[in-house]
Amino acid sequence: MQQPRKPNHRLKRQRKLRGWSQKEVADRIDTNTFTISRWERGEAIPGPYFRTRLCDLFCMNACELGFIEDEMDGAGERSSHLPPSALSSDRSPLATAPPPNLPAEPGLLASPPQASRIWTIPIARNPFFTGRETLLDLLHQRLSTARTAALTQAQALFGLGGIGKTQAAVEYAFRYGDDYAHVFWMLAASRETLAADYVTLAALLDLPEQAEQDQQRVVAAVKRWLAAHADWLLILDNADDLSQVQEFLPTRHKGYVLCTTRAQAAGALAASVEVERLEPQDGALLLLRWAKLLDIDTPLEQARAGDRAEALRIVQEMDGLPLAIVQAGAYVEETGCSLADYLRLYTTHRKDLLSRRSRLLLDYPETVATTWSLSFQQVEQQSPAAAELLRLCAFLAPDAIPEELLARGAAELGAVLGAAVADPFQLNAALEVLRRYSLLRREGGAHLLSIHRLVQVVLKDSMDQRTQRAWAERTVRTLNAAFPEADAGTGVRRQDYLPHVQECATLIKVYQLHFPEAACLLYRAGVFLYAQGFYPQSQSLHQQALAIREQVFGAEHLVVAESLNTLAILARLQGDYQQAEGLHRHALSIREKTLGPDHPSTGVSLNNLGVLYRSQGKYEQAEPLLLQAFSIREQALGSEHPDTLMTSINLAKLYIEQGKYELAEQLLQQALAISKHALDPEHLPIAQTLILLARLSYEQGNYERAETLWLQSLALIEQTLGPEHPSAAESLNDLAKLYAAQGRYVQALSLCQRAINIGEQRLGPEHPDTITYRQHLSMILSKIEAEQGDDHHSAPPPC
Repeated sequence: MQQPRKPNHRLKRQRKLRGWSQKEVADRIDTNTFTISRWERGEAIPGPYFRTRLCDLFCMNACELGFIEDEMDGAGERSSHLPPSALSSDRSPLATAPPPNLPAEPGLLASPPQASRIWTIPIARNPFFTGRETLLDLLHQRLSTARTAALTQAQALFGLGGIGKTQAAVEYAFRYGDDYAHVFWMLAASRETLAADYVTLAALLDLPEQAEQDQQRVVAAVKRWLAAHADWLLILDNADDLSQVQEFLPTRHKGYVLCTTRAQAAGALAASVEVERLEPQDGALLLLRWAKLLDIDTPLEQARAGDRAEALRIVQEMDGLPLAIVQAGAYVEETGCSLADYLRLYTTHRKDLLSRRSRLLLDYPETVATTWSLSFQQVEQQSPAAAELLRLCAFLAPDAIPEELLARGAAELGAVLGAAVADPFQLNAALEVLRRYSLLRREGGAHLLSIHRLVQVVLKDSMDQRTQRAWAERTVRTLNAAFPEADAGTGVRRQDYLPHVQECATLIKVYQLHFPEAACLLYRAGVFLYAQGFYPQSQSLHQQALAIREQVFGAEHLVVAESLNTLAILARLQGDYQQAEGLHRHALSIREKTLGPDHPSTGVSLNNLGVLYRSQGKYEQAEPLLLQAFSIREQALGSEHPDTLMTSINLAKLYIEQGKYELAEQLLQQALAISKHALDPEHLPIAQTLILLARLSYEQGNYERAETLWLQSLALIEQTLGPEHPSAAESLNDLAKLYAAQGRYVQALSLCQRAINIGEQRLGPEHPDTITYRQHLSMILSKIEAEQGDDHHSAPPPC
C-alpha cells in the first residue's frame, strides 16, 4: 500500500534559516507561493527544472533539500535502496517522479506511487495539451500491456521539428503510465546523451556495474536488466538516428519502446506514426489557452467570437505548427497585446517573432527558427543537392509539387540540383536526406512533394534579399521550362502546375522579375485558365504578362498584340464591351502595321472584333469584319483549318440572330461536313456547329431536332471541357429554354439551376450570363405559378 509522503522539512528549514517567505522564494525562481507550499507540505516534489533552480538558490544539492524520497531516514542515514550517485546531483533528466494519474501543474511532479517504481519523465504534464486523441489512442492500442510485450513492435512518432512529438510522448506517459511497471525517459539525440542517461538509470536501478568507468559495460548491464524485466515503457526522445538507438536496446525483451524522431523512415526497428499539424479548431483552442484568453476547461465554442476568428487566422498563418502557435500565445500573454495586434505585427516582424524566445516556455527550449536552423545546416553539409531542392520548394506552392516539374525544368536548376534531378538515383538520395529531418514529405505513388509553409517562411527569411531574388528567378525559369504545352499524350496535367504558377506570379511582382520567360509562363498559364473557363484568374495573369511584355519588347511588338487580343476576349466574356473594343483595335493596329492586312494573325483580330460587335447587336459593323476574316483565313489556311471553320460558325451565328436562317443553315451544314471530315470527333468546332444548328431548329419550331442537337453538343462540351465549363452552362440554359417552351418545367428548372451554379462559380454572380440564367429561372418559376393558379381556378368547388 502506498505510504503518504512526509512534509519536506529540509526545504522549509533552509528557507526559514535565510529569513525568506514563500513568496520571496517563489519570486526568485519564477513560480508562485501555492507551488512552494505544496513542495514544503510534501504534496508534490519539484520537477528537474525547479530542482535545479532551488539547488542553485540555496547552494545545496537535491539530497540536502529533501527532494529524493527515502534517501535519508530521520537520523540522517542514507537508505540502502538508492546508490550515492543517484543522490548527489539532480541535473540529469532521469529522476523519480509522479504517478501519471495525478493532475500535474507547470513545474510540479507529484510523488511516485511506490518507492520501488521508477518514473523518469523530465517534463511536467502540459495543462494546455490539445488534440491528438486519435494518435494517443493508436499508441495505446499498439503499446498495450494487454498484448504480448515480446511481440509488440516499437513505435516511432515522426514529424517536423516543432510539430509536437515530444509533447505527445509526454502526454502519453502521463495518460497511460499507470499501465507500466516503470517509465523511463532517455534523451537519444546523440550516442553520448543516450549513454549518459543509461549510466544514470544504472544508478537508479542500483546495478552492481553502476560505478564502472567503462560506459559500455554500464550500458550492457542496463540492457540485461531491460531484457530480464517486463512491462516497462522506455521513451527515447529525439531519436533521429534510429540505427544508433538499436545499439542500446536488448535484442529480446518484454518491455515497450516509444521513440520521437524527425526521420520518416524507421525500418524494422519501429512502426512509424506521423505527428501531423494541428487541426484549425485544436490549434485555436491551444492558442487561446496559452494566451490566457480562455480558461483551461472552457471549450472553444465559448470563446468570444472575435477571439475565435483571430485565433483561427493565426493558426492558418502558422499552418497548424504547435510550437509556432504556443510562441504566439506566450507573446500575447507576455505583452498583453490582442490577437489582432499580433497578426498585424506578424506581417511586418515575422522573422523576429518566429525567432523570439519566451521566458514562459520552459519546456520549449528552441524557437521555430532555431528548431530548423540546425537541420538546414546539417542538410547543407550532407547533401548540397538536397539543400538546393529545399530552397526551390520554399518558393513554390507548399503542397502537391510534381516531381516531374523538377525533371522537366532541370536545365534551369543549376549544375548541382540539375544533375541530381536528371538522375533518379541522385534525386532519391537528396530526398532521403530531407525526409530524415521531415523537411519534405513525399507521396511516392503520386510522385508529389510537399513542404510545411513555415519551413518555407523560415528558410526564405534566412536568406538575404539578393539570394531570395536569385532563387525566385530560378523558380520562375524552372516552372516556365516545365509548364506543359498540352495535357494530351504527355501524362502531364497543366492543372497540377497552376498553384505553382500563382506562387510565381507573386514572386514576379515582389521581386520585379521582368524577363521574357516570366511573361511566357504567365501567358501560357492564362491561356489554359481561359480554356477551362476561369476567366477572372486568366485575366489577372494576362494583365501581368502584358505589363512585362510592354516593358521588355515595347508597346508595338507582336507579343504585346497577342496579349491584347486575349485580354480583349476575356473582357468581352465578362461583359466589358468598351474595354474589349479598345484592346481589340489596339491589337489589330499592331498586326496590320507589322504583318500586313492579309496575315492570318490580322484575320484573328478581325474575327474577334466582329464577334464583339455581334455580341452587342451591332450587326452592320460585325458582318464585314467577319467576312474579311473568313476570306483571309480561307486563303491563308484553307477551308478545313479550325480557325477558318470558327469564322464560318461565327458568321452563321450572326445570320441566326439577324433571322437569315437559310444563309445560317448553309454555312453550318458546310462547317459540320468539313469538321467531321477534317477534325477529331471531340473538336470544339463540331460542338459549336451543333449548338447553332440546335438554335436554328428551335427558332424554326423544330423542337425535337433542337433537343437532339443540344444534347449531342452538351455531351461533347462536357467530354472536352468538363461539366463545369461556362460553355456547358450556356448549353444547359438553352436546353432549359426548350423544355420550358414544351411545358417540361421540372427538367427545365433542374438544367437552369445547374447553369446558374456554373455561372456563379466560374463567372461570378454579377456576370451578364449568370444574370441571364437567373432571369430565365424566374421566368420558368412564374410560368409554373401561373399554370398552378389556372389549375386552381378551374377546379370544381368541393362537394
